[in-house]
Amino acid sequence: MRVIGGEKRHFKLLAPEGKDTRPTADSIRETLFNMLRSSVPGSIFVDLFAGSGAIGIEALSRGAEKAYFFEQNPRAVKCIIENLKTTGYTEKATVLRSDVIRTLSRIREEAVDLVYLDPPYDKGLYRPALCALSEAPFVTPFTLLIAESEKEEDFSFALSRGFRIIKEKTYKHNKHVFLQRGDRDADSNLPGQL
Repeated sequence: MRVIGGEKRHFKLLAPEGKDTRPTADSIRETLFNMLRSSVPGSIFVDLFAGSGAIGIEALSRGAEKAYFFEQNPRAVKCIIENLKTTGYTEKATVLRSDVIRTLSRIREEAVDLVYLDPPYDKGLYRPALCALSEAPFVTPFTLLIAESEKEEDFSFALSRGFRIIKEKTYKHNKHVFLQRGDRDADSNLPGQL
């Protein structure tokens, strides 16, 4: 596994051993960040269920100002810390070894720009995570949330939590779902190349 683009392009990253984490494939990461091209520089990025931290580190490599990494698995947390040392991003990162749902309040930003949500597919965590995010003060109408999931995952419940789905990008086995708070002007410009 490696950083795909930006100033740390080609840097190798560690991945936790075992099957507890499922790293996002390089090709899917590249597609995602090509879509987010103009939204990442200068952004505050939140990587929920961070695994190896590859997504948040990719954002930092492409110019994000700061990244938060939430991960509960101790082996994965070690990987995140090592990967941040390898890439030199320790000072731009906050690593939180904690449960995402209960500890989002540890983000002290007035607003964040991008939130990446990639929980284990089979644990039923999308609904509680999006419910928690719907109440988080740092999620504004301009915050873009990206959920990685199996192709069959239904996100229609997010509408009742005040989000709207603005795009879905489907791959062979999974998809990215892009969401924002529904109170944003529907005709305003969407971030990046969405």
